[in-house]
Amino acid sequence: MELVTGRVVKSHGIRGEVVVEIRTDEPDDRFAVGSVIRGRKPRDTTGEVDYTVEAAREHSGRLLLRLKGIDSRDAADALRGTLFMVESDDLESSDDPDEFYDHELEGLTVQLADGTVVGTVREVLHSAAGELLSIRPADGSRSEVLVPFVAAIVTSVSLADGTVVIDPPEGLLDPE
Repeated sequence: MELVTGRVVKSHGIRGEVVVEIRTDEPDDRFAVGSVIRGRKPRDTTGEVDYTVEAAREHSGRLLLRLKGIDSRDAADALRGTLFMVESDDLESSDDPDEFYDHELEGLTVQLADGTVVGTVREVLHSAAGELLSIRPADGSRSEVLVPFVAAIVTSVSLADGTVVIDPPEGLLDPE
């Protein structure tokens, strides 16, 4: 499964730098000088290109990259929208038992402590307030239930068993 680690937002300056929207927890590793990153335009599954990072720096809270072979503003503008990808199989598992990649949680069965099945994790949403689990209810009562991914509510995650156990506060799972 391919995971997006960044997206080219626009060019910067006249020497071919690009502004990258970071979508990884490890930008220093993924975009380190000398690393090779795989990029492709959205909805284009055939045109993947490898880029070598020549320089990386922060500027006004953004990541600026200079890529080998991209040496003009026009070349950088042509990369606008390019997604930088990594294969999920290439990722190392975290040593922290409380850290998970989004793709590891998607598809897990969500249940209450008593074993009652609530639904299935559709995706992990990242918001300014924190992460939310988007759950497809088992009973089909609605299209989605949003559950904050915090220790007070999500009491355990077992990748081996394929389950997420939650202890929701009163009213969180109510349809109204």
